[in-house]
Amino acid sequence: MSVACRLLIYFYEHGTLTLVKQFSSFQMEIYSQCPLTKYFRKEYTMLKTIFKNCAGIDVHKTNIVVRIAKTDDHDVTEYQLKKFSTLTEDLIRCRDWLVENGTYDVCMESTGKYWIPVFNILEEKCHCVLTHPKYVKSIVGKKTDNKDSLRIVDLFKYGLVEPSFIPPADIRQLRDLMRYRNKLVNMRSSEKNRFQNSLTVSNIQIANVVTDVFGKTSQSILKLMLEKPNLTLDDIIPLLDWRLKSSPEDILKSINGSFDESQSSKMAVCLKHYESLNDSIDLLEQSILKLANKYVSEINLILTVPGIKEISAIFIIAEIGTNMEVFPDDKHLISWAGLSPRCNESNKKKKSSRINKAGAYIKPLLVQCALAAIKDKNCPYIRARYESLKKRRSHKKAIIAIARLLLTSIYHILKNKEPFDYERFKKLQNRNFKSKKKNFKTEDDMINYLASLGYNITKQNT
Repeated sequence: MSVACRLLIYFYEHGTLTLVKQFSSFQMEIYSQCPLTKYFRKEYTMLKTIFKNCAGIDVHKTNIVVRIAKTDDHDVTEYQLKKFSTLTEDLIRCRDWLVENGTYDVCMESTGKYWIPVFNILEEKCHCVLTHPKYVKSIVGKKTDNKDSLRIVDLFKYGLVEPSFIPPADIRQLRDLMRYRNKLVNMRSSEKNRFQNSLTVSNIQIANVVTDVFGKTSQSILKLMLEKPNLTLDDIIPLLDWRLKSSPEDILKSINGSFDESQSSKMAVCLKHYESLNDSIDLLEQSILKLANKYVSEINLILTVPGIKEISAIFIIAEIGTNMEVFPDDKHLISWAGLSPRCNESNKKKKSSRINKAGAYIKPLLVQCALAAIKDKNCPYIRARYESLKKRRSHKKAIIAIARLLLTSIYHILKNKEPFDYERFKKLQNRNFKSKKKNFKTEDDMINYLASLGYNITKQNT
C-alpha cells in the first residue's frame, strides 16, 4: 500500500478527514491503488475547492492543451478540453475562448521558454499562475498531454499549486536585458583571461610594469607589437602615458618574450572579440538605462545602501521588482534569492546547512555588493560584522551573511520608501544579534541593557 493511502486511512480513522461524495482525478489515482476499499465504499474524500472556474495548460513547443474545470455548488466538476497551436493567432483564440467561458484563473508549468509567449498573451485578460514542474509532478503511470492538463487543473482548483514569482511585463523586459548583459560581461572576462594566458605562454610580462593590462597604454603597445614584433624605444615612448611610473626601458624588457605566430593570431582574435563585446555591452546599457528611467526613485533609494552602484541597483530592481507586497516578509525574499540554509533534516539531525540553489543571478550580484560594502569606510559596522563572523565561521559564510543583511535592508527600503539610515541599521542589527538568553542579576543590569537598545529609561522610587 502506498504512503498516500496509509495517510488517508489514518486520518479517516482519527476523524480528521472530511468525507464527501466525489473524488478528484488526482485522488482517484490514489484510490485505485488502495486495496482497502472498505474505508471508501459509500463516501469519498475530497479537498476544498478554491477556484470554481479555472483552467490548466500543458505547454509544448508547437501546441498547448487547455482544460477548463467548472465546479458547481454541489462540488460536481465539468471539464472542457481544447488544443491550440503556439502561433500568435491561435493563442489569441485561446484567450478569447477562456474569456467566453468566464475562466480568468489559469495555471501552467514553467516549461523552458515555451511558456513565455503563452503567458504574455493570456495575462492581458487572465490571472496567470506559473508553477515549477516539481509541484505538479505526474504520478507514476501512463502519461499523456490530456492527463497532464487534467492533473494541473485539479491541483490548481484545490489550491495545491505553489505559484512562482513573475514580475510585471516591464520588469521582465528589464530583467531579460540585464541577464543578457551579465552573460556578455562573463564572456568578456573569459576573453581577458584567454588573452592574459597567451601573454604568460609567450613570456610577455607587461602585467608587472603596468597597472592594467587592458588599459589604454598597455593596449596600444600590445596592438603595435602584434603588427610589428620587434619594437624599439622610439616605437614605445610616444605611446606612454605621463602617469606611468615604469620607465620605457623596463616596458621594453617586459615585452621581449618568445612570441610565436600561433599565440600572435590567438591574441589578435581575443582582442577583436574583447572590443566587440565592449561595444555590445555599451549598446545594451543604453537600452537598459532607457527602460530603467521609470524606476529612478526606487534606484536612488537602493543607491543609499553601502556597496551598491547604479548598474547593480538596476539589476536588483530587474530581479525582485519594486512591489515588496508579493513577499510576505524579508525572510521569504531571502529564501527566494537563495541566501538561506536549505532544509535537509532527518530524525532531528541536520544533514546539511548549505544555502539553497535559488537565485542564480541575484545571489552572485549581492555577493559582489557585499564585498564592496565591507570596504566602505562610511559604514565601519558592516566591516566589523564581517570580521566577527569570519572569526567564528569562514570568509564565504561571512560574505553570505553580509549579502543577506543588504537584501533585508533593500526589502524594507523598497517597502517603506525610505532611504538607508546607517545609525538605525546599526541599532537594529545590534538588537537582532544580541543573545536571547540574558542573565540579569540586578535591576540596573536590565536598565543598562534597555538603554543600549536605544530606550530612555528612568527609575522611579517607590
